[in-house]
Amino acid sequence: MRLVDYLDKGASLGPDAPCLTTDGETWSYAEVQELSGRIAAALVEGGVRPGDKVAILSANDPLAFTCVFGISRAAAVWCPINPRNEAAENQELLELFECVTLFFQERFAPLVQQIRGDLPQLTTLVCLDGPPPEGVPGALSWEDFVAGHVIDIPPVDDVAMIVGTGGTTGRPKGVMLTGTNLETMTAITLMSYPFEGRPVYLALAPLTHAAGVLCFPVLALGGEVVVMRSPDVGGFLELVERHHVTHTFLPPTLIYMVLAHEALDTTDLSSLQCFWYGAAPMSATRLEEALVRIGPVMGQLFGQTEAPMMISTLPPRDHFRPDGSIAHERLSSAGRPAPLVTVSIMGEEGALLARGERGEIVVRSSLVMAGYHRNPEATAEASAYGWHHTGDIGYLDDDGFLHIVDRAKDMVITGGFNVYSTEVEQALMAHPDVQDCAVIGLPDEKWGERVVAVLQLRPGARVEPAEVTAFVKERIGSVKAPKQVEVWPDLPRSKVGKVLKSDIRASLSASA
Repeated sequence: MRLVDYLDKGASLGPDAPCLTTDGETWSYAEVQELSGRIAAALVEGGVRPGDKVAILSANDPLAFTCVFGISRAAAVWCPINPRNEAAENQELLELFECVTLFFQERFAPLVQQIRGDLPQLTTLVCLDGPPPEGVPGALSWEDFVAGHVIDIPPVDDVAMIVGTGGTTGRPKGVMLTGTNLETMTAITLMSYPFEGRPVYLALAPLTHAAGVLCFPVLALGGEVVVMRSPDVGGFLELVERHHVTHTFLPPTLIYMVLAHEALDTTDLSSLQCFWYGAAPMSATRLEEALVRIGPVMGQLFGQTEAPMMISTLPPRDHFRPDGSIAHERLSSAGRPAPLVTVSIMGEEGALLARGERGEIVVRSSLVMAGYHRNPEATAEASAYGWHHTGDIGYLDDDGFLHIVDRAKDMVITGGFNVYSTEVEQALMAHPDVQDCAVIGLPDEKWGERVVAVLQLRPGARVEPAEVTAFVKERIGSVKAPKQVEVWPDLPRSKVGKVLKSDIRASLSASA
């Protein structure tokens, strides 16, 4: 399926049904369909050919998201560009992806002006929400751009989108996702999680990431997508109640903020069928709190850009035992491998390991990317021994649940023992004064590496490092207890809310 086929499927279930909603304004499926056709016509008339790359530089916005369907209808490739990236990173991505057209919001005109001079292949620029900015000569206004006729192009199963992996560890890579990859993700979503009636999906997290691709299964069911232009936890709770939201997604850091919000316990959340969480490990202690205060609707998903969203799933029902009690032993797992995915654990030289043994999580599935754009070496490395390599360390338990113990690069080797940072973080998050945390390893003359914990505390809380170390030691032993405890007012985070351990490591190394 093309990305636009999800829109067209939803429209076939009722063209007048609400499709995209924001700030009190709703566009029907028929309106989004018609506009996507005009966008496609304008792209083709402007010289965009099947397979050409078209970028969108925008915050959450229904018009920008409609451009995704126009790009797909023109048989071009969608390249989401995060406006929170630094100018150099976005320039590098646009060059890597060979983008020929860029849609952008007016507020990002200074960024476009800064990067476009070194991108000769970028021939068409379209301002989504205003007249052509003076600083971006040659840019088109939205009204001038969408003057064409509606067209349609027969579907092909080719690259549907290219997503950047980010440049924190070197030159970013472009992940090529096909229509089949996203169709597999959609099928797994619909097979694994509850959907009753027409869903209403609330998108607070950036549509350039997980929140965006989760729209496709919702649209295939004729559901409504409520778009939040900017993140606001109080506004999120208010919109869940007002729009009777059935599905939503947040990373753990934002869920912690929801749990801390004064309006949570007075908000009507009874419409929720599934509250997805993922993109980073979640504290089992906070997850249990969410199951009680938000409801028995929490649903975990584990994936990565190269195998989007659904390598394994933990639907709401699997958070509980048959007698209705919370299944504490599963809360720190990533669920079971998804129905259309085969997961194994790999050791040295491609050997597959037995249940309970720890190694790299590897995957086989039509969920897995076509490869890295213009990077055959990285593609070959990621697919060694005929499996996709996730870079995550984990194991499968006797019940088939997948446990992720660390990113391979984040494991700490201290005194000859392997210490997995996520295990220490889970212990720290059980402390009543800890809001969030990160664990890294730093060089140590005695231990080789020492376990270092950096804490963000709840408002008004205070802790002593020795007390924190004793708290962890009591739960998981002295080897894994942090030998250094730092308290910071906040933790450095990526554009999608992930804690940046590389920044923490660099900061602490510089101050040593």
